[in-house]
Amino acid sequence: MEKPVSVNRILKLMGNRFEFTVIAKNEQEGNVAIDAAIEEVQRIEYLLTTFSDLSQTSLINENAGLQPVKVDGEVIGLIERSFRISEITDGAFDITYGSIDKRLWNFDPNMTSLPDEATALKSVGLIDYRNVILNKEKSTVFLKNKGMRIGFGGIGKGYAADQAKLVLQKMGIKSGIVNAAGDLITWGTQANGHPWTVGIADPEQTDRPFSTLKISDMAIATSGSYEKFVTINGKRYSHTIDPKTGLPVSGVKSVSIICPSAELADALATPVVVMGVKIGLELINQIKQVACIVIDDNDRVFTSNNINVI
Repeated sequence: MEKPVSVNRILKLMGNRFEFTVIAKNEQEGNVAIDAAIEEVQRIEYLLTTFSDLSQTSLINENAGLQPVKVDGEVIGLIERSFRISEITDGAFDITYGSIDKRLWNFDPNMTSLPDEATALKSVGLIDYRNVILNKEKSTVFLKNKGMRIGFGGIGKGYAADQAKLVLQKMGIKSGIVNAAGDLITWGTQANGHPWTVGIADPEQTDRPFSTLKISDMAIATSGSYEKFVTINGKRYSHTIDPKTGLPVSGVKSVSIICPSAELADALATPVVVMGVKIGLELINQIKQVACIVIDDNDRVFTSNNINVI
């Protein structure tokens, strides 16, 4: 009997680094399965990207304030699930985030002050998921106001990782990892039978983890300010913008969400950064099968009630 082998491939998809690792009977089986998973991610990218005028997302945006756009049921479903995240996070997650006026934000060394509150608020004036009108019978999406834009940057990679996993399982892959730029999902075990483990990045030394977790048959997504931020008057501001105020958030360096779905983990990580330690953890503690690790700006570690970090 052949000894199972680990087959790995890294490439750029959806504008990000994707890594596929599968445990297969042989290299050929592993590579055929990974090819199918890559095709699935490319299919999703073609639906959701805002970098192609032909994608369904771009057509929705192009017709904002004008007319509804017919889309696949898959897109309707993803928007509906996005709405549910918006509702439970009180708008801290919002797919109409694409409407933000990006001219205020560069997050480079030249950024030495924040815009005034009125200017910041105006920059997010078109952000409101409640102004996205779905017609499930006709399978259409309509953005009520001209200039509105939706984008799936906060949920799309996780969705793609989940779908790629399903394709790999249908191809007979009983163990593997799909890592979509840090939004990853695992199933089964490593070739040696041990559980998959993942490291949580240390925000001050991102090349090494401060903790590892066994996450077989689970997903994890991390969001934070440790890779892109500015310090103004001694205070650190994340590149994450609060959709309610238009101002960058502060107080949280890193949020990691652990749950069975990469889509859900992806969608919850950034809003917890926006909500802050206390309110964010209160939310996570109310959701079944979801755990959370938060590191604040003072490097203190906080966890949801159902997790222990060693």
